[in-house]
Amino acid sequence: MHTLVYDDITTAADRVAGHVRPVALAAPTEPGGVHLALELMQHTGSFKARGAQNFLLAHREAGTLPDAGVTIASGGNAGLACAWAAARQGVPATVFLPATAPRVKVARLRGYGADVRLVGTEYAEALAACEEFALATGALASHAYDHPLIAAGAGTLLDEIRRQVPGLDTVVVSVGGGGLFAGVATAARHHGIRTVAVEPENSRALDAAVRAGRPVDVTVDSVAADSLGARRASATAVRAAQQDGVDSVLVPDAAIVRARQTLWDDRRLAVEHAAATALAAVARPGADVPDTAYRPAPGETVCVILCGANTDPTDLVAP
Repeated sequence: MHTLVYDDITTAADRVAGHVRPVALAAPTEPGGVHLALELMQHTGSFKARGAQNFLLAHREAGTLPDAGVTIASGGNAGLACAWAAARQGVPATVFLPATAPRVKVARLRGYGADVRLVGTEYAEALAACEEFALATGALASHAYDHPLIAAGAGTLLDEIRRQVPGLDTVVVSVGGGGLFAGVATAARHHGIRTVAVEPENSRALDAAVRAGRPVDVTVDSVAADSLGARRASATAVRAAQQDGVDSVLVPDAAIVRARQTLWDDRRLAVEHAAATALAAVARPGADVPDTAYRPAPGETVCVILCGANTDPTDLVAP
């Protein structure tokens, strides 16, 4: 298995330059606050566009992009990015989603011209159907998070953030299967920057894997499960989490919901629950914020990655 290294990320950065939007940063609104990396403004509404472009462009360069196109299983965001990137490359995309995927994501997928297939109620069931389809048709199988090209593409975020936030000490990132985390943590470690991996309490594939010393299956039951609903973290993410300079934090759903509402109230940012998960780890103390939340030290420069905005905003309450 390929071990993700910083050179993979710099190669990905060169490859996707001009194909993805450079991340915008929002400065803290108060002393001691955190910077926000607004990756929700990326093409397709999430960071996944980076990995999808890197994956397909690499296969195009290698001459391994088949006429049958590409297929992927996804909770939604990876499928959106894959369909968008495939359209850019002029190849078909077949996307398998759980039937529980948000309607807004299904509608956008079809808008990108993807063949959308709804299977089962969890990501794992959609993945099994996707693998069968790839074998039967010869379509190139992509992955929502467990591929070095996908993780390397996601990791390009870190250097963009670092260039805009001098003296960056810590980056905070939400974790599902671990593609974004693995890429960001690999780049962060190269620069001596701490990574805080944040998961919902009831969707904790990375935390369980680190405790077990290997990837293991977990049950998934969280308000953020549509994006952070992987039953199993990637081996690459587990290796990254076992390195120095990584902290792991679990947050309850109530804290995620509160952080998401706060972003709307204070910034008029409508983000998905996965994005709010990262912010919940550094939220002000409250009844729904556990003692295990990450507390930056005085003077510590922190950036929270807001990873996506493919959400139904109708449940955000007007202040």
